[in-house]
Formats: sequence, C-alpha cells, structure tokens
Amino acid sequence: MAKTTKAADLRKLNNQQIVEQIDEAREQLMRMRFQKATGELTDQNAPRAQRRKIAQLLTILKEKGGAAAITAAEKKTEGEA
Repeated sequence: MAKTTKAADLRKLNNQQIVEQIDEAREQLMRMRFQKATGELTDQNAPRAQRRKIAQLLTILKEKGGAAAITAAEKKTEGEA
C-alpha cells in the first residue's frame, strides 16, 4: 500500500465518500487475492492491511450514523459478486 490514511482524515469525509472508499478497498482486496493465487503478490501482508482499512472505514461510517449507507454498500458489493 502506498500510504496509510489516518482515522482523523477519514472522519472528515462525508458518508458517500466513505462508501466509495470502501468499494474501492474491496475491489483492491479482490485483486490482491487474485495476485496471491497467481503468485504475483509481492507484499504478503497487503491483504491484511486492506482488510483492516475496510474495517476502519466501516467503523467510522457506523460512528457517523451511516447505518443506511453501510447497508447500501454491502448490498452493492453483494450484487457484484
């Protein structure tokens, strides 16, 4: 991962921006899984860091009262699978 985003910076974002970052992080995690399966993944700790980032974003969204946004983000992700 290129840089670590601090929780304080993430809390400044609105709910829609957080949902977009969650979607992007989930897509990147999926790409990492494919890279790991094909042997192309160089940083073996990157998927763990990505999962932690997703959890952090979901926690911040829940703190902000974005329960509806969390549900929408999860449904959107389920629809893509």
